[in-house]
Amino acid sequence: MTSNSVVDGSKRPSGNTQGGAAGFVVALVLGTLLALFGAGGVIGGVASAVVSSQQGSEGYFTSEAREFATTSYALSSPPAQLGVESIPFDLGSIRLSAESAAPGGQVFIGIGPKAEVESYLNGVHTTVITGVETRPFRVSYSDVPGQAAPELPGEQSFWAVQASGTGTQQVTMDLRSGDWVMVIMNADASPGVTVNMAAGFHSELFGAITPALLTGGVAALIIGAGLIALGAVGLGRRHPSSRQPVPDNPVTGDGVSPSEHAYAKGYPARLTGQLDPQLSRGLWLVKWLLALPHMIVLFFLWCAVVITTIFAGFAILFTGRYPRALFNFNVGVLRWSWRVTFYAYSALATDKYPPFTLAATEYPADFEVDYPRQLSRGLVLVKWWLLVLPHLLVVAIFTSAAWSMWGQSGDWQSDYGHRVGFSLLGILVLIAAVGLLFTGRYQRPLFDLIMGINRWIYRVASYALLLRDEYPPFRLDQGPDEPVKADHH
Repeated sequence: MTSNSVVDGSKRPSGNTQGGAAGFVVALVLGTLLALFGAGGVIGGVASAVVSSQQGSEGYFTSEAREFATTSYALSSPPAQLGVESIPFDLGSIRLSAESAAPGGQVFIGIGPKAEVESYLNGVHTTVITGVETRPFRVSYSDVPGQAAPELPGEQSFWAVQASGTGTQQVTMDLRSGDWVMVIMNADASPGVTVNMAAGFHSELFGAITPALLTGGVAALIIGAGLIALGAVGLGRRHPSSRQPVPDNPVTGDGVSPSEHAYAKGYPARLTGQLDPQLSRGLWLVKWLLALPHMIVLFFLWCAVVITTIFAGFAILFTGRYPRALFNFNVGVLRWSWRVTFYAYSALATDKYPPFTLAATEYPADFEVDYPRQLSRGLVLVKWWLLVLPHLLVVAIFTSAAWSMWGQSGDWQSDYGHRVGFSLLGILVLIAAVGLLFTGRYQRPLFDLIMGINRWIYRVASYALLLRDEYPPFRLDQGPDEPVKADHH
């Protein structure tokens, strides 16, 4: 394993330089954590504001009225245990409404303590609502048999809230500590209960916490972004690009545009990878586990890349230049990512453990991008989301699961989404890995194709991260090295 540090792959002149590098790493980590916390606060604040604004004209979130029916004497809910006495603010209130489906029928609705409700319904044929699905609407019931006839529910004194009569009956109850059960019956305690019921919820909490979430989130996000920029600039300055910038002149001496000139000499983002001649047959089974330390570091680095790319975008918009230190940092993160994926899962083409560094090393996988002296101010507004879309569709074919299924069970507690199958790149790497396991050989044509797919992905990433203005070619350049010269047709 290489001895390169996380912040530098070159020689350091002094201990102070080493300490400064550690400071940049700390700033980057703290900044990322603060930015994530701030982003969560902003998202939570916006969501809270939306939820608060959608409480209806009467201040309640109200469900659609649905029919609930049973042949027993009573419909009841499962016990709901609330422990809110230690909460220093009002959580809100619930509102339940019910109307008998029988013409002129009188309905009773009440909420009471679990012990008293169970005593009242002891020996009475009761139906407990155990689950409700919304799409499609479906209710699950549990039947509690009994032979006794209940007393009139409206004459009981233990109800916390109750209402009975013809038409729509409604009860409202503040959320407070206790073990509560809702009961719906016919007001005359006769069997066979069929009602249209709706539920509502109101809380001032959403409106109260919105300003705090937004203010705190924005503050944390600004401070975090500043620390990330400080750390990225410090680390980026330690890794000057080994490539010379492309010429300022927008048209080359032979009348060829910069884009065509770049194609002629090869795309200015170059990805290379050398296949190890002797690979372990079984090491690939655990490489993903061995690479976990890298994954943790890359999580923080890619969070930082989002922020540094935004800063770079504004710099390009106003100056036409990509700040050199941020450019070096972002390219370094791409380089680091490529080394780890080359080792662990997107190629499996080396057993040499990747170094913990942003800098270029002697590792068998490398990635470089030529630093541009000048970038288009206008393209920065559209290339990262609009112009890159065709390429993103291709990359999705290479890297997305074969089938993606999203759905909603309609249950109150579950929305689900899951993927099945493998990506195209994953299938190719798996074929290579299985062949390696049984034959000890990595098929070279397969490796060349895998390299071509990865090369396409990293060219697109360079363009989307604003590192270059040249549009990536729709071309699968296979093999370990970049083509010296692209063919023109």
